[in-house]
Amino acid sequence: MAKKQLNVGLIGYGFMGRTHSNAYRNVNAFFDPEYQPVLKTVCGLVEGEAKAFADNWGYESHCTDWRQVIDDKNIDMVDICVPNNVHSEIALAAAAAGKAILCEKPLALNVAQAEEMAKAVEDAGVANMVSFNYRRVPAVTLAKRLIEEGRLGKIFHYRGQFLQDWTISSNVPQGGMATWRLDVKAAGSGVIGDLLAHSIDTAMWHNGPITKVNALTETFIKERMHAETGKVEPVGIDDACTFFCRFGNGSLGNFESTRYARGHKALFTFEINGENASIAWDLHDLHRLSWFDHNDEGKLRGWRSIHVSDHGGEQPYMENWWVPGLQIGYAESFVHQIADFLEGMAKGELAAPTFRDAVETQKVCDAVLESGKTGQWVDVG
Repeated sequence: MAKKQLNVGLIGYGFMGRTHSNAYRNVNAFFDPEYQPVLKTVCGLVEGEAKAFADNWGYESHCTDWRQVIDDKNIDMVDICVPNNVHSEIALAAAAAGKAILCEKPLALNVAQAEEMAKAVEDAGVANMVSFNYRRVPAVTLAKRLIEEGRLGKIFHYRGQFLQDWTISSNVPQGGMATWRLDVKAAGSGVIGDLLAHSIDTAMWHNGPITKVNALTETFIKERMHAETGKVEPVGIDDACTFFCRFGNGSLGNFESTRYARGHKALFTFEINGENASIAWDLHDLHRLSWFDHNDEGKLRGWRSIHVSDHGGEQPYMENWWVPGLQIGYAESFVHQIADFLEGMAKGELAAPTFRDAVETQKVCDAVLESGKTGQWVDVG
């Protein structure tokens, strides 16, 4: 049966633009969705760079004005991979034009903006998803299944970390195409929106809603040169954040994120402790899930390492890849994301996390930012 063609317009050709483009090109080679993504147009600020990206990844055309993507009646889906401060404007326009939308995280700069975006896609009735790709790492998805099966019993603790070290030097500028994440006007926040948003989304997916937070934030370098103006300006984003929280199920959470952990490029971990068992995961060993089960025979009781690569449907996604025992990596989480998005479209259903789901993550991020400023417990939402 011939597949339905889905013409994709990608806005933004940076790191995330590459990961998404790779996923579109590979999804039909490993999965069997009803839709065949067609790389129609890529949009970026610099003409020559947009053309080079289009040529490299196989897009049929390129442009430098995102409105051309929205206005193009041949485009079925808009993929937003640009700085956070323009997510809202593009998404609202895409929804009004009836386009399906995939948006990079965090969804918006704040809850009010996120709510407006969620309402827009709901009113328009368009397919929508936010790119919290780590949900689609098979080991992380398997952890979700084990929790849903009740294997952990009552959950007591959830702890997460996301550590980097790339901004320690005061010579790193803020702003511009390469370092917009350090400019509060473009990013909205620092590690809270960029890194902790992943931790928060994963935690609530696993463990339910977060109800209140108490945060400590720090900006270690107070001024940086702005890449576009050449002037030294105050830094408005957070370099590091630690926060405690309560979940709706009564468990406690402890989260830490920083860009000042020398030796860590992307240490993303979580551990969940329940009355019967515990789960732990580390992005650096992403195909393995650590598991401790108190019900094991005493002399054999201990942490075990589950190699998530088996077939037969018991370990998510893996039967679509290589033979058991051979692992996959970071890029494949985006392939899974596109596969699930396309499957949802074919069924007339929304694949999570939707814009509405991302509003809940935004509520926690905003509460953490507020608590970091006040030093007080803040109720979420």
